[in-house]
Amino acid sequence: MSDARKFMFVNRKAPYGTIYALESLEVVLITAAFDQDVSLVFLDDGVYQLKKGQQTKGIETKNFSPAYRALEDYDVEKLYVEKESMDARGLTEADFLVDVTVVSRAEMGALMDEQDVILSF
Repeated sequence: MSDARKFMFVNRKAPYGTIYALESLEVVLITAAFDQDVSLVFLDDGVYQLKKGQQTKGIETKNFSPAYRALEDYDVEKLYVEKESMDARGLTEADFLVDVTVVSRAEMGALMDEQDVILSF
């Protein structure tokens, strides 16, 4: 029997302006390093965390978005984007840095019900 627990990290905030997005990414990598079953969810303005072409020079902040490409190296392959949030912001799957699974709000709720631990950022 596996000791792995299902951890879901819910990202709701834009990538810059607060520490939430970066802190979430760091906690995800730490959790994955301990061989837990990790998934990431992007809702609301959190969908912008995965957007290609982020330019942060004007706000004098380091662009950490390329770090999302490292998730695969940590066996974090369950990345979900809520369709309604993506659509409301005029984004498509082609706008994202990494491969994601787009799910409806109802499907997202079902995924959340399957988790042992949910942390929201």
